[in-house]
Amino acid sequence: MSELKSRKLISVQEHLRDQVANALRAALIAGELQPGVIYSAPTLAAEYGVSATPVREAMLDLAREGLVEAVRNKGFRVTELSERDLDEYTEIRALIEIPTIGRVTRTASREQLEAVRPVAEEIVAAAQRGDLIGYLESDRRFHLDLLALAGNARLVETVADLRKRSRLYGLTDLSQEGSLVGSAQEHTALLDIMIEGDAEAAEEHMRSHLAHVRTLWAARKEQAGRAVPPRKLGAR
Repeated sequence: MSELKSRKLISVQEHLRDQVANALRAALIAGELQPGVIYSAPTLAAEYGVSATPVREAMLDLAREGLVEAVRNKGFRVTELSERDLDEYTEIRALIEIPTIGRVTRTASREQLEAVRPVAEEIVAAAQRGDLIGYLESDRRFHLDLLALAGNARLVETVADLRKRSRLYGLTDLSQEGSLVGSAQEHTALLDIMIEGDAEAAEEHMRSHLAHVRTLWAARKEQAGRAVPPRKLGAR
């Protein structure tokens, strides 16, 4: 009986850690947690009304994703991405994803491609309602689901890791301006081209989409430089 209680306790703790991790991701996306700033687990825990343990565990999860880094005896620093970092991540993604999209266009069946359409439509819906977490999650699923049709699990894992490390922060202003809707609609357009079987056009559209995403990164950084800094949760 005691063993079952222990398992239940572990399950509750893991669930709380996941909730905190999702809340921290949302704060990163909204720009409430700022790159370069150090946040302590106890102070963040007080903000969220939980103990420090699930916050530390959640931060370690984010550290494994490359979103934050541990600072000894202080807490966690939100990872800063330079323009060069973003250019390099975009270049690697282009080298992998553009030819793979062309290959999938030539080899995948119409049924396989249509199965991804609900995810593409959810990206647009999330952008329209300003759901940043839903937007990024649907965007991740769409691209990885398409790449998975190439049959190379390691390729999908590599792109998933690149996407985590180059995740957009501080998207609230871009969402309110409607800038994300245009990018979201590019997903359904890409799918339509792929279903038509035009591999060359699909590759070109993917190249244009990645360039558009890179432009959003630049716009976000410019806005961050002009805007009043948002509330910093638990900043030290």
